[in-house]
Amino acid sequence: MRVLSGIQSNGRLHLGNYLGAMSQHIELQEANECFFFIANYHALTTIQDAAVLRGYAHDVALDYLALGLDPQKATLFRQSDVPEVTELTWILATVTGKGLLERATSYKDKVAKNLAASMGLFSYPLLMAADILIYRSDVVPVGKDQVQHVEMTQDMAGYFNSTYGCEVFKRPEVKLNEARVVPGVDGQKMSKSYGNTIELFGSPEALRKRIMSIKTDSTPVEAPKNPDACNVFTLYELMATPDEVAALRERYVAGGMGYGDAKGALTEVAERLLGPARQRREKLAADPDYVEDVLRSGAKCARKIAGEVMHDVREACGITVAKGIGR
Repeated sequence: MRVLSGIQSNGRLHLGNYLGAMSQHIELQEANECFFFIANYHALTTIQDAAVLRGYAHDVALDYLALGLDPQKATLFRQSDVPEVTELTWILATVTGKGLLERATSYKDKVAKNLAASMGLFSYPLLMAADILIYRSDVVPVGKDQVQHVEMTQDMAGYFNSTYGCEVFKRPEVKLNEARVVPGVDGQKMSKSYGNTIELFGSPEALRKRIMSIKTDSTPVEAPKNPDACNVFTLYELMATPDEVAALRERYVAGGMGYGDAKGALTEVAERLLGPARQRREKLAADPDYVEDVLRSGAKCARKIAGEVMHDVREACGITVAKGIGR
């Protein structure tokens, strides 16, 4: 089964990226043909500084490798190393109605938060569909908030196949990540766009400081507390063992524990998870040639498949490309 997913390189990766996506990706590499890309074209909607964008793309590669992605089991590459994806984006735009894009909830949510509404942001689902379809992906692991984008991809595949009377694109299916939405320090979904993240690979001191800033209510120390309404407990539940979760739940409902203690417990499990990966990342960062070799090898593999698919796409819609010009 061919699995496809990507992560934007528009900032430092955070716990939401790991708990909501990357941990699942690393599990999937054990029994599937996995393609994971660093979405630096998508990141252009928010990052328009060349050096910063290049640095973030490199950081995402480091983070994936440090957290356990094995380049012998999964294909890791930069989105921009497969330029055919932007060609396919345009072709999909010619068979997709504007109304479909206007219904994208992620676009409407960002506009509601007064984020810049560029055409890149508006047409994000087109590029995402091209990312998925160009590798003939079988499944796309996503959280609940991304299901609509895969459904839109299914629609676009159907539009193209119907328009040109062919079966160039297969229908990708959603693999839903059942993990709860990962809350940020303010209680909203953890997102770089909202500035409420807990970075994966800051220093131990920075990790503790950020966790201690998580918003909680004003319930007194001596009073019982509802763990299911607490952002601290939600994060703890996503990282701790079942026995640890049960024990902390008992302390919440019994009373006599302050939120500072709960945040301390969360800091401990977060450091247990991230400390060894932080050390691996430091070693990888000292060998940038190795990281680039991983990305180059991944891009060659991904582009071979993309080239085959684009040959079929061009044949179907009548686009002629002169021989011997590098495609």
